[in-house]
Order: sequence, then C-alpha cells, then structure tokens
Amino acid sequence: MKSEKIIKPANGYLLFFIALILFIGGIVMTIKQENPVHLLATLIGFILFFGFILVNPNSSKVILLFGKYVGTVKQNGLFWANPLYKKKTISLRASNFDSERLKVNDKLGNPIMISTILVWRVTETYKAAFDVDNYENFVRVQTDAAVRKLASMYPYDNFADEDHEEDITLRSSVNEVSDALEKELEERLSIAGIEVLEARIGYLAYAQEIASAMLKRQQATAIVAARHKIVEGAVSMVEMALEELNKKEIVELDEERKAAMVSNLMIVLCGDKEASPVVNTGTLNH
Repeated sequence: MKSEKIIKPANGYLLFFIALILFIGGIVMTIKQENPVHLLATLIGFILFFGFILVNPNSSKVILLFGKYVGTVKQNGLFWANPLYKKKTISLRASNFDSERLKVNDKLGNPIMISTILVWRVTETYKAAFDVDNYENFVRVQTDAAVRKLASMYPYDNFADEDHEEDITLRSSVNEVSDALEKELEERLSIAGIEVLEARIGYLAYAQEIASAMLKRQQATAIVAARHKIVEGAVSMVEMALEELNKKEIVELDEERKAAMVSNLMIVLCGDKEASPVVNTGTLNH
C-alpha cells in the first residue's frame, strides 16, 4: 500500500447502544442471579468501547493493525471498528505558518532578511503519516529551504547604475515571486501529501549591517534620476527661449552672449534654491 485508501467503518451509534446494553446488562444479571458467568457480557461490552472512532469535521483517522495500514476514515461522525486497530489523528484543516526571519544573500550577494507566510493542508494522509517522520516539522524545514533558494535566485532590487537590470526582483515583482515560491514549495511538500494553498513573502528588508548604506544608495539613485529629468527640461527650455528671441528679433546675441545666457538660464533652472535676480540698469557691457 503506497497510497491513501478511504474506508468507512460500521455505524458507531448502533454499536454504542449494543455495548452499553452488554456492559450494564451483564452487571445487573450478575447481581440478580449471583452468577459470575454474566460478567462475560460485561467484559465483551467493555472491549467494544475500545473500538469506537470519533472523527471531527475536517479531520481524519489513519487506521493501523499491528503496523499494517488498513485505511483512512475521512467522513465525520461516530464509527466502530476492530478494537485492536490503532488510530492516528491527522487534521485536514488549512494551517497557517509564518516562518522565522532568515538572513540570506540575494542574487547580487547582498545580505537580506526575509520570511514567508504559508497556508497549507494535508490532502493525502498516507504520505503525511508514513512517508515523512513528522509532517508539521517537515513543512517548517522545507519552507525555510525554499525561501533560501528563492532569495538566491532574484536580486532585492534594481539600481540605475547597474550594468544590467533583472525583470523580476524580490521587492517589486510580488506576484511573480509568490508564484515561484508556491511552485517550489509544492514540489518539496508533495512527497508528504501536502497541498500549498498560498505562499507569499511576509517580510523583506536589507540586513542591518548594510541597510543604512543601501538606503543612501537608493536616495542617490533617485537624486541622479531627478537631476537627469531637470537637465533635460532645462535644455529644452533654453533652446526654446533662444529660438523665440531669434524668431521675434527682440535682441541680437552673439555667440559669447548666447553662451552667457545659456549659462545663466541653466543655473536658474537646475539650481536647488531660488535664484536672486540682479537688475542691470546700465548697458549690456556694464
């Protein structure tokens, strides 16, 4: 037997009534007739009580007989089976697992802190009971291993100064990373008969020793990108100003004065602070 086998034992309510009659009836008849032979019925009723199986909703009982797998009871209710059967309870409910924050290296070698939130449940009780030693501990260990592997496959983020950019990053590609994590966990946990309902990154940050430096790097990248946009806009505005001056023939500028004008406009447009204008009341030369 290498797979799950669903069984349905006898109705437990009827057997409970019979066992109760035998147990109490044997005691009553022994007292009335003062004959110990009736204690045999009491003994049989007492033994019958060990055969009852109570299965709660979204739960199951794995049945063994002297180490041999008999089957699994998944239907909820009260049942009766051989009193020699050994019953092992396995929950079929969805379980939530929040892993510890692990310190790992991303694809670029940067140390990061990462954790995952996993929602899972048992679908095949045979594999969960016999193919792994402890399926709950198996989930924890394999989840940590999957997260470590996932973190090494993708960079934390892209930077403008890098020679190449990744299509998928841990920080920005949430859906793609979650899908990859679910696929990795499904492959690892399938041998234990466990279905992955949801897997996603619960916590993601740079490790403490580089967090400050990476923040400065992100800020510098943002400043450079902003400056690039400012310069592009300033050049366009200067070009437009010169074209309008020439078109409307407001003033004639030689190359030296054009250069001075361009310099002044670029300083005004690209400066961090507001410019303080100087009013020239003389000639252009003074």
